[in-house]
Amino acid sequence: MSSNIGSYEERIGNFDWPQARKAMGFEDGAPLNIGAICTDRIVAQGLGNKRALIWESSTGEVRTYTFNDLKRYSNAFAQLLRGLGIQPGERVCIFMDRIPELYIGFLGILKAGGVVMPLFSAFGDDSLHMRMDDGQAAAILTTKKLVKRVRKIKDRMPFLRHIIVVDARDEDLRDGEMAFDMATAPAPEEFDVFPAHLETPSVLHYTSGTTGKPKGALHVHSSIFSQSLTSQWVLDLQPDDVYWCTVDPGWVTGTSYGIIGPWSLGITQVVLDAGIIIDRWYKLIQDHKVTMWYSAPTAIRMLMREGVGTVRKYDMSSLRHLCSVGEPLNPEAVVWSKEAFGKPFHDTYWQTETGSIMIANYPGMPVRPGSMGKPFPGITAEVLDPRTYEPLGPTGRIGLIAFRPGWPSMFRIYWKNEGAYRSKFRDGWYLPGDRARIDTDGYFWFVGRDDDVINTAGHLVSPFEVESALLEHEAVAESGAIGKPDPVNMEVVKAFVALKPGYVATPELELKIMNFVRKKLSPLAMPQEIEFVKSLPKTRSGKILRRVLRCQETGEPVGDLSTLEED
Repeated sequence: MSSNIGSYEERIGNFDWPQARKAMGFEDGAPLNIGAICTDRIVAQGLGNKRALIWESSTGEVRTYTFNDLKRYSNAFAQLLRGLGIQPGERVCIFMDRIPELYIGFLGILKAGGVVMPLFSAFGDDSLHMRMDDGQAAAILTTKKLVKRVRKIKDRMPFLRHIIVVDARDEDLRDGEMAFDMATAPAPEEFDVFPAHLETPSVLHYTSGTTGKPKGALHVHSSIFSQSLTSQWVLDLQPDDVYWCTVDPGWVTGTSYGIIGPWSLGITQVVLDAGIIIDRWYKLIQDHKVTMWYSAPTAIRMLMREGVGTVRKYDMSSLRHLCSVGEPLNPEAVVWSKEAFGKPFHDTYWQTETGSIMIANYPGMPVRPGSMGKPFPGITAEVLDPRTYEPLGPTGRIGLIAFRPGWPSMFRIYWKNEGAYRSKFRDGWYLPGDRARIDTDGYFWFVGRDDDVINTAGHLVSPFEVESALLEHEAVAESGAIGKPDPVNMEVVKAFVALKPGYVATPELELKIMNFVRKKLSPLAMPQEIEFVKSLPKTRSGKILRRVLRCQETGEPVGDLSTLEED
């Protein structure tokens, strides 16, 4: 079967973004609503009875939904929100595990004109409140299990008007909460979808930064042009595919390529509401005959540890194309996947702010193990000198990854933080905050982050957020957090803690502090190691020098310490 992209070189030479609009049948000036494109439009194409979602629970229950189901049930969510008085542009948070209501509710919010705020279900009270407060969400869709966390912070959220619990009965709930059953709620065949336009806000995704609060990257409905076309040309999604994206929609991959991209093309996708259980993963691929698999290097490394023998117990012959996302894919994983599955994983590079894949290894193009690949057609990518911001080109020199703004899925602003948004641009380039080099054949090679963000298992963790949680523990006087290299997760959180007088460093105290952070933030943000120190390296202005902590951890030269606080 030939790939959708065909010749990469021909695509690069002949492409402009209006082609993406044309491929979707969009006419200038017409309404553009992602929720309707992924449901009503697909049904109108005669695909209403085609399977859209095959959902499997942690206990093995399987439910199947057609595109007709997606249309009607998303209409039910949209009708509910409109009836509650949710206005176009208001934020509606989704806070739930990977259940069908998450995916279908996402589309319903957009149909009603709301802005979706997807949040990771493992967030603790503080992480949830910080994002809810910043986005000023008018409503939240959640579950019986997770509404308990919402209740703890409800009094601090006067802006939150509606708490909707999708798997509860009225008797399970408290004042200010309402039950909503997607399967039994009125689900009209037709709904007056909000007539969004190209620049109408659609999704507010929170990403972590090195300082300050997590930042909300605001996307618009025209992002679908990038997300749909990259799903065709990079993920190579084809009409008969059964597609599996393993990433939670709390992160941007889980929405751009776990909801919008595949369903804009009328593709059947599988969702597994369970963690990384290796035999379970292989059985899912075998049972549902998955053809295209999009996963994370951390998961791939875990599969590698189990070895090829485990793979051989299952029928993997349905797999046609494999891609990875979220962090650099190490060369060994590419080589191993060829042995295990008969085909390599193709690395893809992008981030929350870009909204869609920017650099990738394409079907039919030789994969160079360890390389990010080449820029997507329509994307102007470069590596810039960190001092002069001049392009370095294919010289092999290391510099800052940079993109020329203008692709459809680029974020439009950091929510209520224009200063942080402006800081991402320099001399007409968008700077994602990573370093790379370009070889003589135009392949990009990732080198590392240009800031302090911790990449653990493909999820970005803000060191500031971890440090803030640590400081709330009664025993902690000062705290610093860094990413420590880890063979499976790429990085894990390591914390450096100076204790208050009267407290003694013990293994028991270390465990208590770890669990304290886990409860307040999430399991991903919990330090895997705490090193107790007398004091932390700081600038004269009091800023923790994480660079010094990292260098001390890795044994690298510390460099200039002219700003270091004097003892």
